[in-house]
Amino acid sequence: MDIPAKPWPTGLSERCEPLVRRVLAPNASHYTFTGTQTYIVGAADQVAVIDPGPADAAGESEPSPFKGADTNGKGHVEAILAAVGPARIAAIMCTHTHRDHSPAAAVLKAATGAPIIGCAPLTISDDGPRADSAFDHSYAPDRVLKDGERLTGPDWTIEAVATPGHTSNHLCYGLVESRALFTGDHVMAWSTSVVSPPDGDMAAYMASLDKLYDRGDTVFYPAHGPAILKTRQLVRGMLGHRRSREAQILRLLAQAPHVIPDMVAAMYKGLDPRLTGAAGRSVLAHLIDLRSRGQVSDEGEQWRVIS
Repeated sequence: MDIPAKPWPTGLSERCEPLVRRVLAPNASHYTFTGTQTYIVGAADQVAVIDPGPADAAGESEPSPFKGADTNGKGHVEAILAAVGPARIAAIMCTHTHRDHSPAAAVLKAATGAPIIGCAPLTISDDGPRADSAFDHSYAPDRVLKDGERLTGPDWTIEAVATPGHTSNHLCYGLVESRALFTGDHVMAWSTSVVSPPDGDMAAYMASLDKLYDRGDTVFYPAHGPAILKTRQLVRGMLGHRRSREAQILRLLAQAPHVIPDMVAAMYKGLDPRLTGAAGRSVLAHLIDLRSRGQVSDEGEQWRVIS
């Protein structure tokens, strides 16, 4: 999906449904679409803020020709506070700790005193080529939610849904009242999620997709890109896409041993050269999964099918 033309509604509060508003951060890029979407849940005097985003406009991990969108005269945290208005923030919640999602949590907490509640901290170092933000080492939650644990406000109930794969600490959040799910980076309509070892785990990602398919939520609100109404259809397509990539890998290795760069060249025809490193990480994630199931082996940089 192409990034839509400007203007983008950065800094404005947009209502998604009676209990949900969103504020778009000014960190658009090839990797974040039009930017990180911060969601405000609740219509009464206490609200929850999901994925507060980058602490400033420079939220993406790579330089981008799309960088530079303004926030209608406001910084992103200021825009969140303006959208919240007189209500009290009862919880600042992050789906995971990439730098385009969580750094503003500390800024928002300092401004309001609200607790940071949600995913666990994760500060793993990953020197491989990424197609998303690096980890936020400053993230310090006041409380970590377990799978199925709930937070309640005057008119909302949010349930934590553990969805490891994109990162090991990734949580989605279900809004019980409307059967909506805030999916972070786990499921997006505009792009597939990055699964980059060592923390990204393809087997966990596929299991998490199965988990969302079984839930049957009525709408997904991702951190990047448009809302998704055909939730099961999208998840089914994502599962099929990953299985197709796995089958491609096995066909290539059945012909002869391969190194990852050669697999990328064969599998991703016409790929932007800037994204070849990230594609290689995705292939590596598949290979690690296949190795764990006894279907492939590696020796040095070469991978081969186990007969």
